[in-house]
Formats: sequence, C-alpha cells, structure tokens
Amino acid sequence: MKKLSMLVIFSMLLAFAASAETILPASPGVIESIAASIKGANSGELAKYFSNTLEIMIPGKEGTFSKNQAEMIMKDFFTKNPATSFATNQQGSSNGGAQFMIGTYKSGKVIFHVYVLVKPVAGQMLIQQLHFESE
Repeated sequence: MKKLSMLVIFSMLLAFAASAETILPASPGVIESIAASIKGANSGELAKYFSNTLEIMIPGKEGTFSKNQAEMIMKDFFTKNPATSFATNQQGSSNGGAQFMIGTYKSGKVIFHVYVLVKPVAGQMLIQQLHFESE
C-alpha cells in the first residue's frame, strides 16, 4: 500500500513537472545572467534585461523609471555600494511566465535584500521590478 501511494505521488509530480515545462516559456539563463550582473555590479550588463520602464526601489530612490534612467540609477548605486558578494537565495516562476529571484547583496558591512521580477515582454524576459532593501 505504501509503495502504491509513493508511486501515485511520484506520477503526479512527474505529470505536474511535464505540464509546467510546456506552460512556462523557456528562458534558460536569464535569471543566472541577471544574478551575474548584480554580483559583478555591472549596470550596463544588467540594463540589457530592463524593460522600457521598470520599478526600482533602492535606499534614497524609489519609483518607475525609463530604461536609461534605471541604468544610471544602478550605476550610481553600484559605484556607492561596490559588491563584496551576491548570493541567490530563492528563485521561481509562475504559470503566466513571470520569474523572480531573491538574493543577498553585500557591500562592505552593508547587506541588501534583493528582489527581481522578470516577465515576458514581446518574446523576451525583461526586468519589471528591481528592489535593493538594506537590512
């Protein structure tokens, strides 16, 4: 009986994984590339994933900005807060194709909790929200 229950659960998980694979758009590497850009404090590389407008929330600056404004804001942020380390703590996706990443960005003794929301726009995965909140 126990083996049958485990087999049913495993089959359900396998079916869910297969259906999730067909529902979600394939975008391997986008979250990893964004994480690498943050880890390297590289605003130019990060901006490649910005939507035309996106919400930014960093200490001292909050609002919806154009792609160009957002790149300048992040360049200034990274200059003032150079990366000591960055780690992705959690990532996931929704049935609608949105993906998120939660991480920890360290700059010297200051720790920032990072939240990134990426959504499909015209066939590309682009950042819609980028939050750096100090601890």
